[in-house]
Amino acid sequence: MSRPSAKSPSPPHGDTTSAEGAWAAKMERLRRRPRSRKKLRVCDDDSLRRRLEEAEQAARRARFLAETSPDDGAAAGQAEEADAAVEAARAALDDASDFLTFLALPRPVLEDLIAEHPPTEQQASGGAGFNPDTFPAALIAAASLDGMSEAEAAELLATWSAPDANALWEAAWQVQQESRVELGKD
Repeated sequence: MSRPSAKSPSPPHGDTTSAEGAWAAKMERLRRRPRSRKKLRVCDDDSLRRRLEEAEQAARRARFLAETSPDDGAAAGQAEEADAAVEAARAALDDASDFLTFLALPRPVLEDLIAEHPPTEQQASGGAGFNPDTFPAALIAAASLDGMSEAEAAELLATWSAPDANALWEAAWQVQQESRVELGKD
């Protein structure tokens, strides 16, 4: 019994150049794909967050009323006003916020970083794949597009509240785990 060839089937004679060109173009697009980014909003003004949530709820209600009464010009106008209120509330929240942006690292860089922070024997026996005491600050600094140093990341992790420190870590870690591809069916 002959073994199937590992090579892809050859295109019909004459189509070789167009198939090679199509593949080259596809490969170039794949090479140029931007890596994933994740933003973390830091804002201490809860009233601005609540204002945005309330404006979004009011806008949903106004849009619902406008959609259920398409001939009602007043309802359509209220929906537009509600959408404008959402944009104003979002702009106010954005103005009062700081954003930290994290970038997905190339796989070999992430693997090297993990290897630089191996778990202790006790951490490894608990299933840890890296040292949870040293790796988070290193990853945050490596993935930061804002120029945060490892020492600065360690400081924030140590001085912020547990939920805020967890959100900082999760923003840097989650972007490393984000997939933008899916397996399709033939």
